[in-house]
Amino acid sequence: MAKKDNQPKQTEDENFNYIVRIANSDIDGQKRTVIGLQSIKGVGKRVAEIIAKKAGIDPAVKMGSLSDEKVAELESLVTSYVEYAPQWAINRQNDYESGADMHLLGNDLDLVQKDDINRMKMIRCYRGIRHEEHHKVRGQRTRSNGRHGLTMGVVRKK
Repeated sequence: MAKKDNQPKQTEDENFNYIVRIANSDIDGQKRTVIGLQSIKGVGKRVAEIIAKKAGIDPAVKMGSLSDEKVAELESLVTSYVEYAPQWAINRQNDYESGADMHLLGNDLDLVQKDDINRMKMIRCYRGIRHEEHHKVRGQRTRSNGRHGLTMGVVRKK
């Protein structure tokens, strides 16, 4: 029996990027294109597929093997997603302050969500009050589910 060498295989190209940076997010170069795009906050499966199709990239290609031009094209398509996407596929329709349709990514998504919750708390609407009291907000049942705090048990008679 021949002993195997512990040499790493040179199957990867020398230009392979193990970390790809798109829209202020680090993406693992080992992941496929659609899966890698989903690691950007605000980009889900459907949005990633639309972007990959618009760029003309095979969804099964690894992110690290893409050329710098393709990565730049992907980044421009991600940031300008609102221009070519249908209105129902955008995550911020009819913004409260500007009235514009936007698709938020990364930290902007978190900041706007916190601002919306704080505005609801300030105007004392029902959802704001539910947020303040840490209750369910969207009409779920609370009698048997969503309990937190100290456990209440049944006391047996002796």
